Amino acid sequence: MSTIQSSPQLTAYLAMATVPKMTPQKWRQLLVETKTTPVDLIHGSTLPISDEALQQHINRLRQRIVWEKVESALNWQQEASTHAILYEGSCHWPEGFQSLSSAPLVLFCHGDEGLLSAPQIAIVGSRRATVSGLAVATDIAAGLAKQGLCVTSGLAAGIDAAAHKGAMAHPGRTIAFLGTGPDLTYPHRHSKLRHAILEHNGLIVSEFWPGTPPRRHHFPQRNRLIAAISKGTLVVEATINSGTLITANMAADLGRDVFAVPGNIANPLTEGCHFLIQQGAKLVVSAKDILEELVCFCPLIHSDPVSSEEKSKDENLATDKLLDSVEFDVTSVDTIAERSALPVSEVVAALIEYELRDLVAPVPGGYVKLRGK
Repeated sequence: MSTIQSSPQLTAYLAMATVPKMTPQKWRQLLVETKTTPVDLIHGSTLPISDEALQQHINRLRQRIVWEKVESALNWQQEASTHAILYEGSCHWPEGFQSLSSAPLVLFCHGDEGLLSAPQIAIVGSRRATVSGLAVATDIAAGLAKQGLCVTSGLAAGIDAAAHKGAMAHPGRTIAFLGTGPDLTYPHRHSKLRHAILEHNGLIVSEFWPGTPPRRHHFPQRNRLIAAISKGTLVVEATINSGTLITANMAADLGRDVFAVPGNIANPLTEGCHFLIQQGAKLVVSAKDILEELVCFCPLIHSDPVSSEEKSKDENLATDKLLDSVEFDVTSVDTIAERSALPVSEVVAALIEYELRDLVAPVPGGYVKLRGK
C-alpha cells in the first residue's frame, strides 16, 4: 500500500481503477449492491454484508489491487502544484459525466482543474482540414471564449488544434482531453501547443494513467468525455464516416446540442456537416449562432465596440469586386485578375492587404477566402 500522504477517498478510487477487468460501471454497481462507500469497500476491515459469497468476491478484488500503480499516480500528482487527480465527489468533477454509464473513476489533470466546472462547447472536426476550415474553427472558438465559454477539444491535428488556438485569445478558456496519459502528448508535434494551453491558464486532462501511450481505442473513449462535459458540440469539416460524426452522435444521444458549419457541397470534408444539418443540427456560420442557443450560460452577449472608420474600411474590403473574385476553394491569382478586370500587380497588392486582415490566405496554387461576402 502507498505510504504517500493522500485522502482515503482518492486512494480508494485509484485502487479500484487498478483492478484488471473491473470497469467503472461494475464498481458502481458493487457500491450500490453493498450500500457502502469506496473507502469502506477498499479499506474497511468489516463490511455490513451477510452474503458470504459477495464478501469473498470483494476480498478477491482487494487482492488484485496494484498498489504500486496507485503510488505511481500519487507521485505524479506531487510532482507539480498544477497536477491534480479528481474523483467522483471532487469539487470540480464534471456534472456532465452523470449522463455516462461508463464515466471514469478518476481524472488526471494538469493545469486549472476549475475549468471543468465552466460551461463548455466542444469543437471537433477533420485532422486534414482546409485552410478555410481552420480559420472558421479559430474564429468561432475565439468568439465563444470571448463570451466566457470554455472551448473543449482533443489536441488532435487540424480542427482540434485550431479551436484550442482560437480560444487561447482569452486565457483560461480551453481544455484538451488526451488519448494518452496526462504526461504525454499526441501527436508529439503538438508539444508546443500543449505548453501554450498551460501557459494560457488552460487545462490538460485524461482518464488514462501517467505513462499510458496512445492506442486506437483510446480516442473514442476520450471523445465520449468531450461530448458529455460540453453543453453542445460544433463540427467543423468532417467526412461522412469520420470519428468526428461519432462524437457528434454521442453528444446527441446524451441530449446535448449539435452544431455544424456548412461548406462546399463538392467537398467531402463538409459532407458530414451537411448530414448532421439534415438530421437536425443547427447550421452555424459564427459564434453568435451558438451563443443564441446558450443564453442561459452567457447572458451578456455582446461584441466589443469597433470604430466607425475601422468598420467602414472592413466593409469596403469585404464587399469589393476583387474579394468577390476569390473563392472559398483555391483560386489562382490569374483567375482573380481576370474576374476583377484588374492588373496582376494591383491584385497581388490587394491580396497582401486582405491577408493581413485575415480575409484571405495564401495556399499552393493561389488564395482562398476566409471571410467576407
